[in-house]
Amino acid sequence: MTSFDTSPTLTAWRALLAVAVVFVMLGTTGWSAVRDQQAGGERELALAAWARDRIAGHALPEADASAYRLGHFFATLTSGQRFALADKYPSVVGNLNGAPVTLRYHANRVALGRAMAAETARAHDERLSPDGREEARARFHRFRSLLRGDRQILAFDPSGKGRAAEVFGDLDRAARVSVVVPGVDTHLLTLERSKRRYAAPVGMAESLYGAERSASPGTRTAVIAWADYTAPAGLGVDAALGGLASDGAVRLNAMVGALPGTSKVSLFCHSYGSVVCGVAAHRTPGRVADIAVAGSPGMRAADAGQLETGARIWATRDGDDWIGDVPHLEFGGIGHGADPVDPAFGARIVSAAGAAGHSGYFEPGTESLDNFAAIGVGAYGSVSCASADSTCHRGISGERDG
Repeated sequence: MTSFDTSPTLTAWRALLAVAVVFVMLGTTGWSAVRDQQAGGERELALAAWARDRIAGHALPEADASAYRLGHFFATLTSGQRFALADKYPSVVGNLNGAPVTLRYHANRVALGRAMAAETARAHDERLSPDGREEARARFHRFRSLLRGDRQILAFDPSGKGRAAEVFGDLDRAARVSVVVPGVDTHLLTLERSKRRYAAPVGMAESLYGAERSASPGTRTAVIAWADYTAPAGLGVDAALGGLASDGAVRLNAMVGALPGTSKVSLFCHSYGSVVCGVAAHRTPGRVADIAVAGSPGMRAADAGQLETGARIWATRDGDDWIGDVPHLEFGGIGHGADPVDPAFGARIVSAAGAAGHSGYFEPGTESLDNFAAIGVGAYGSVSCASADSTCHRGISGERDG
């Protein structure tokens, strides 16, 4: 006797339901799921080919090898050999921590060019829904923007909603490096904006870079807009949990650990980005001198001591940021813990005067931006403390501290 679970009728209905779900998905997403599979599949094929390839008679190192191992490998190659690999495997080389940053910039320009061609084809594909074709056009314009001029793209992955990182300044020569870690709804299409420019990762980083150069023209600085993790989509369940933050923390620490030179690093973490930085804190490389959070829902810690880091912890929030009304607690893995601007947390609380709303901390003319710039260049004596914490300079001697 045929069981209910394996009956032909039920099997047929399951097949029809699966087909219906696929067509509903395709109709509402414009074949974006297929596109994501293709993009992911192309990278998997590239990684598989990389694993089999050789150069100058030697096997290529594993793509997930340590930054030191990868750096040593590229140092043994001629310039021609390095660029040949970047041209052949742009999606691999462009995202290798330990590869020379200028080589990564080149590889990602090649990868962006290929991604533009793919989106051009999709934008004219009649099999896609109107929304799907419109999304393809939007992605095409984003990729074209990233290719303009001499933009320095440190990481680029078009699969899914996409990830990227952009550098302002000379990363190889910088004495101080700042990393902007953004929050929810960060992906390729929100990487930069023409309206509310300084609420998007690229605008935040560009604004901070300009402020740092003004604060200390003689300091060699670089700023990274680091949108190279999968952020929560909106204020849903993922935004209340720490899973994506944990994954992001691993990626953040890997990137920081692979930065060239011996520069001091400051992390500037906005909104859910501060959750990422909180989770990353106990394993951040020793070169991380400062972790500053703005508009934070919590750092998944009861206090600064629980972060277990030697980095200075700074926090700020403006008076009309709605995040202040969110309960700062954690229960059963939901929520992100204590409020970093609560004096009991133990962070150095700095002024955000002039900032407005949840995304105004990097607006030129705000004290929050000026304070971030001072922290970024190590001019700690120039930091303006919040009225709630007149002791935020404690333990810091003089204008600068390494």
